[in-house]
Amino acid sequence: MASKKAKGNRVQVILECTEMKNSGLPGTSRYVTVKNRKNTPERMELKKYNPILKRMTIHKEIK
Repeated sequence: MASKKAKGNRVQVILECTEMKNSGLPGTSRYVTVKNRKNTPERMELKKYNPILKRMTIHKEIK
């Protein structure tokens, strides 16, 4: 049989709103997505909808 498989390149990441964190308002806007570790080794940054602020904001990958 084959030995243990190495970790896959696709990993699950959490994106959190940066504007919400800095505003001091209660609550957080978070999204869960997947990324390819080989193609994007640095932290992801996407524009996503924040339902609390009711507009599109920048969401950064958190660890």
